[in-house]
Amino acid sequence: MRCIENHSEAKSELKRIANRTTGRAQNEAIQVVEEIIANVRDQGDEAIVSYTRLFDGFNPKPLKVTSTQIKQAWQDTPKNLQSALKLAHRRIENFHQHQKPKDIQIEGTHGETIGRRWLPVQKAGIYIPGGRAAYPSTVLMNSIPAKVAGVEELIMVSPAGADGLINRTVLAAAHLAGVNQIFRVGGAQAIAGLAFGTETIPKVDVISGPGNLYVTLAKKAVYGQVGIDSLAGPSEVLIIADRTAEANQIATDLLAQAEHDPLASSILITTDKALAKSVQKELKQQLQNHPRQEICEKSLRNWGLIIICHNMGTCIELSDLFAPEHLELITESPKVIAEKVKHAGAIFIGKWTPEAVGDYLAGPNHTLPTSGTARFSGALSTETFLKHTSLMEFNRCALEETSNAVIELAKSEGLYSHSKSVEIRLAAKERT
Repeated sequence: MRCIENHSEAKSELKRIANRTTGRAQNEAIQVVEEIIANVRDQGDEAIVSYTRLFDGFNPKPLKVTSTQIKQAWQDTPKNLQSALKLAHRRIENFHQHQKPKDIQIEGTHGETIGRRWLPVQKAGIYIPGGRAAYPSTVLMNSIPAKVAGVEELIMVSPAGADGLINRTVLAAAHLAGVNQIFRVGGAQAIAGLAFGTETIPKVDVISGPGNLYVTLAKKAVYGQVGIDSLAGPSEVLIIADRTAEANQIATDLLAQAEHDPLASSILITTDKALAKSVQKELKQQLQNHPRQEICEKSLRNWGLIIICHNMGTCIELSDLFAPEHLELITESPKVIAEKVKHAGAIFIGKWTPEAVGDYLAGPNHTLPTSGTARFSGALSTETFLKHTSLMEFNRCALEETSNAVIELAKSEGLYSHSKSVEIRLAAKERT
C-alpha cells in the first residue's frame, strides 16, 4: 500500500483510482454485454438458460425459486441471525419511511391550482450479487425502499452457485422483506431479462442493485427502456484521520473495504506521519491468516493509498476531489469536518461509527454513488421507486390573467398554435 506526501502526486493517484474500471477491459466488456442483451431480447428464456449454463455452470430450469424454498430458507436460518435481520429490517424501514415525499398543491392568485403527485412504479427489479460473497443486506437495502414506496410487484434476480442454489440467508432476507418472485439468474442476462421481460421473468419499470462490470454496463445499456438506480462501480472507502486515531481500528476499516473485491479501494488521508507508519504495520499483521487475504492484498496493492497532508484543510480538499462512496472521519473534531465536506456518498462520523454499521443496519441506504459520482448523486432511496406527475388546473379567470404572457412567449418561439390555443378559449362564450 503506497504512502505519498506530494500533493500533485496524490491528486494524480486519486484520479487513477477513481477511473480504475475504464479502458480496454471495459470496451471489450461492452461488446459482450451488447450481444447478451440482444440475444435475451430476441430469445427470452432460451438465452437466459444458455448464458447461465455457460457462465455459472448449472442448468437453471426452472428459473424461478419456489415460495416453499423461500419460506424454508427463513425457517432454516439460525434464530440469532433471524434476530439480526429483523433489527436491520426495522431500522432500514423506519429511515426510509421518513424519505417519502409529500404531494404538493398550491392555490394560485387567479383561481388556478398547481401541484405535484407522487406515485410508485408498478414493478421493480432488484439485482443481488453473488460470487465472492453473499449479500442479504443488499436484499434489505433494495427491497425495503421499494416496499415503502408502495411498489406492487418486486422481482429479484441473483446468481446461484454451481449447485444451482441461491445463498440461504439471501433467500431468508427476501422472505423477511416480502419478496416472493425470485429468479436464479445473474449477470448481464439477468438485467436484460428484467428490462425486456421473458416468458418467465416479468418486465419491470426500475432496476436497482449493484453488480460487477458486466451488470453495470448492462444497466447502462438498458437505461431508457427502464429506469435504474445508478451505475455503481467497485466499492471504496476514504478515511480522514489525525493523531487521535488508533491505527488498529483504521487498518481494520481499510481491510473491511478491501475484502469486498480486488477492485475495491481503501484510502487513508492523515495529518500524522506516525499514524501512517503504524497503519501500514497493522495492515501486515492483520492480513496474516485473514480468510480473504488474497483479495485484500490485490486490492491494497493496486488501489490502496495512504496520503500524508500538512493540514486538515488539504485532507478535506483531496477527499472532495475523490468524492468517496464511504467517508470515515476519525479525528478530534469529526462533526466540524463533516460540515465542511462537499462530496461523499455517506459520512461516518467519529471512531464509534465504522462503515460496517452503515452496511448493515444504521438505516440510511448502503447503495451509494461510486467513482466520483457523489459529486452529483446520492444514495438509493424511497424516491428511486417513485415518479412524480405535475398537476395543473386553470379556470377562465386564471387563463385570462396569464393569457397575454403565454401568447407573447409562444409568438417569440414561432409556435402559432400555442398562442391560438389560448386565444380560441378566451374568444368563446363562457360555458355554464
